[in-house]
Amino acid sequence: MTSAQITVPALARALEKRGYETLTPVQSAILAPELRDADLMVSAQTGSGKTVAFGLALAPTLLGKSDRFEQARDPLALIIAPTRELAMQVTAEIRWLFAEAGGVVASCVGGMDARDERRALDRGAHIVVGTPGRLVDHLHRRSLVLDSLKAVVLDEADEMLNLGFREELETILDTAPAERRTLMFSATMPRSIATLAGKYQRDAQRVNTISTAKQHTDIEYLALTAGAHDVENAIFNVLRYHDAANALVFCGTRAAVTHLQSRFSNRGFSVVALSGELSQKERTYALQALRDHRANVCIATDVAARGLDLPDLDLVIHADLPKNPEALLHRSGRTGRAGRKGTSVLIVPYPARRRTERLLRDAKIEAHWSEPPSADDVKRRDDQRLIEDPVLSAPIGDSERGIISALLERHDVDQIAAAFARLYRKNQPAPEDLMAPPADAAQNPTRPAPRPQGFEHSAWITLTVGYAQKAEPRWLIPMLCKAGGITKRDIGTIRIEDRVTHVELDAAIADSFFTHLDAGGRLEKNIVAMPMREQEHARPERSERPQREERHDRQDRPQRAERPAERQDRQERPATARPGRSERQSFEPRRGKPPAGKHAASKHPAGKPAGGKPHKKKKTWNPAD
Repeated sequence: MTSAQITVPALARALEKRGYETLTPVQSAILAPELRDADLMVSAQTGSGKTVAFGLALAPTLLGKSDRFEQARDPLALIIAPTRELAMQVTAEIRWLFAEAGGVVASCVGGMDARDERRALDRGAHIVVGTPGRLVDHLHRRSLVLDSLKAVVLDEADEMLNLGFREELETILDTAPAERRTLMFSATMPRSIATLAGKYQRDAQRVNTISTAKQHTDIEYLALTAGAHDVENAIFNVLRYHDAANALVFCGTRAAVTHLQSRFSNRGFSVVALSGELSQKERTYALQALRDHRANVCIATDVAARGLDLPDLDLVIHADLPKNPEALLHRSGRTGRAGRKGTSVLIVPYPARRRTERLLRDAKIEAHWSEPPSADDVKRRDDQRLIEDPVLSAPIGDSERGIISALLERHDVDQIAAAFARLYRKNQPAPEDLMAPPADAAQNPTRPAPRPQGFEHSAWITLTVGYAQKAEPRWLIPMLCKAGGITKRDIGTIRIEDRVTHVELDAAIADSFFTHLDAGGRLEKNIVAMPMREQEHARPERSERPQREERHDRQDRPQRAERPAERQDRQERPATARPGRSERQSFEPRRGKPPAGKHAASKHPAGKPAGGKPHKKKKTWNPAD
């Protein structure tokens, strides 16, 4: 029994009431007699019971030989956590652990009412749990006094440094008494933690319970390859296939969280979101909805990757790949906790396979590579769950025999079974059809083939969108791939004009491209694709300008016969009445106006019209760019 290892009887009784029969490796290691008064740097994998471990480590320091606390005044211990959710969770754990000893625990968490926290601190607390920013705020307001402090615990210390809390941590540790214990707990111990420990710990003892051979033996890792445009559909099918009681989907950005929450909510899932932009009330509601099973899917950023212990969390999906091995371990560690089994699924776009393999290798994780479940796989799994449903083997109650007899009188057994299957499937969202993987992905999955410089045979299509609708290759290409069932490799040159866009496709996939579209060739909204007309495709070469007939010289021109009256009038007109042709041509044009005439445009620079604005050139995008 655990009471034989624990020197404080009150904590042993609390663990016994909680149903503890044995301690985890990190909890047992922390109780070694030589570590009782030492500063500690503890590494343990997520879900190994670190919160109870540092509670057990604090008890002898805070209680000494006594079994109960004295009246609460200034705090004796300070526990610092990186996120609000983790701080609230630690508060709940420490409360029940020290309840038998009469411990008073207060929380100081960002997003909560600071006035209530100040009143709780004024009443007195033995242990204070909080986030760095809110604790520093209370220090500046002098509502938190650390003069009696005996121990400081940094939970998930590496994450606090990653989130930029170094200055706040140093402020708290500098304010605390020099004669104190400092305990640092984390799943990973990077160099930054060692630097912090060297500055604020004294002869710290290293405790490492992480196996160097393999991480997370209770978690099954799956790496599922999919097209970039099929990632959302792959996640949807994975959720439908596993049908987990609770599932956590990790995204890289808040915008991605909002997008996936909307998509999955529209498809029939009970979804909540968890990200830094939500208020504390909204985040607390989301977590409680998961615990109460009012929601079964949580879409979250990495704010949920640290310390959260959600019951019945059987599935973790990485919609966006983690940035480093530590993030992968902490994300996946939300499942498979305290001896339970779990599944961690990485959705890997085809071009990201090599990067994912390096990520898994650095994290010392072996993953099973496969493809996402297809629509048929999901339907077969639904049928299997229906056949194995415990309701089919439950005994028949007396209150049910009347309706059973009525059904059998009116319908045969097959009809009743069919109706039962229809009712079971009625509320199940329909699975998504996924595109088949490209042939080159199956032949050489680890290294993508080089992009072709051109097609041996190409086909041109025309899209009803152009410059006027702000057409750009960066959104035209994903639209074509998703709607037409093709990949970026099947697209060649893109020529964007004012009202239309011409796109070069590999001739081998041109027919299949149009089979994926509806009868009108609609891609999305008001954009339609059609084969390019032959006269547009074959651009005729410019024909040479026909030569003008040779002009006769003036002396060779035939003279017209002058009328006698006109010839007589010319002879009588004074010579100075009108300047001659040569004199008129010698006049300079008025300043500020260009000379008139059909050749006036030749005075402007080449490539510019007379108005001074350059002509808008047609833009061409080539895959080599």
